[in-house]
Amino acid sequence: MVNMQSPTMSNTNVLTPVNPAIENYMRLLVGRTDHPILTEMETVAKNNNFPIIGRLVGIFLEALTKTANAKRVFEFGSGYGYSAYWFARAVGPEGKVICSDGDPLNKEKAEKYLNSANLWNRVSFHVGLAQEIFTTTEGLFDICYNDVDKGQYPEVWHLAKDKISPGGLYIADNVLWHGRVAMEDYVDIVPGWTEAIIEHNQLIFNDPEFDAFINPTRDGVIVARRKTM
Repeated sequence: MVNMQSPTMSNTNVLTPVNPAIENYMRLLVGRTDHPILTEMETVAKNNNFPIIGRLVGIFLEALTKTANAKRVFEFGSGYGYSAYWFARAVGPEGKVICSDGDPLNKEKAEKYLNSANLWNRVSFHVGLAQEIFTTTEGLFDICYNDVDKGQYPEVWHLAKDKISPGGLYIADNVLWHGRVAMEDYVDIVPGWTEAIIEHNQLIFNDPEFDAFINPTRDGVIVARRKTM
């Protein structure tokens, strides 16, 4: 039972994985200028309370993709293309980011934004259930990125893990779920979602074919690399 407040706990009974002052410092260190459309996408998210990974995690995804020399990425849950922006930049002109989202309006927005950044030609955007789109897409992937409804996280892991190339990455957002995964007493946004994330994380760390790590930035990003031997 969590029965005391700490400097990183809010009055909504959740934990902030990284102190906000540290994250602000990290943003100051970045000091980079990206395409103006990125700022527009972030403003739309803020004004509409639309969940996006944010600048720090975006830069992290871009660096991971380049480090892995990834050329084929599948996104489970793409929204209006914010994470795809970072992946598409990183895979280069010969790479491909396969996006999925259930809302056709998000596809329209993604096309507008990513066209403005000259990245749309690196993207294949499909409307529908991410899991169904994935199972009908042939071949292996260098990166599978998971950002669907949290109750579906274990299912997505089971689907994705065998279609990741040796040395490739499985990445999932929100794996600390505002600290709920570390608390005995919490109020969930949707009943069962915290339990699903806990199960998902444990499955990954228990899988002998993957090396895994959690970056606690923002809401926690899990990175699991499929072993090559």
